[in-house]
Amino acid sequence: MIRLTFSVVFMEQGLSQNKPKVAIEKIFIEYQGDSVKARRLTVSSVIPMSISKAWENVQTPELLQFVAKGMINFKSVDGGFPKKWEKGRTYGVTMRIFGCIPFGGTHYLNIVDINATKYRISTREWDNSAKVWNHDVRIKAIGEDSIYYEDAIEIYGGFMTGFITAFARYFYQHRQKRWQIVARKDLVFGK
Repeated sequence: MIRLTFSVVFMEQGLSQNKPKVAIEKIFIEYQGDSVKARRLTVSSVIPMSISKAWENVQTPELLQFVAKGMINFKSVDGGFPKKWEKGRTYGVTMRIFGCIPFGGTHYLNIVDINATKYRISTREWDNSAKVWNHDVRIKAIGEDSIYYEDAIEIYGGFMTGFITAFARYFYQHRQKRWQIVARKDLVFGK
């Protein structure tokens, strides 16, 4: 896949526990044999949690439900979620924004990679609105009890790309703020 990056970048300054850092880039990606204008959204923050606990949590659909709560409710169309995401599997979900507004039809999440050495999970996702939603979660230890957490998403939705990216920006900022609750309350998911 060929990717070209424009020099247009929007960034919010500051990487702190309370305010995630946001960057949005205009890029070109390949979609169905064509080069299309897309966006790369990167949201990152520092979370006061050990990397081992963060890694255990991030592998669970239960964590996704918790960090999305208040913005998006995910419901499996396949009869439920596993305890942990499984590499190579594709999961279908319906999404309701704010718990009541259906969005995108069935959203598909293909778990492309779960890399325990690099602390990275990669998905390739799509639905009726977001034709491309390539999501990488990256975690790095920055001390015994702190991690650098990053969501990097490539988004393409045709003429709706800008709208979808704007919504995704707020959604991922919300998720990372909810991660702070996970750390503060020492929550463990998937047991």
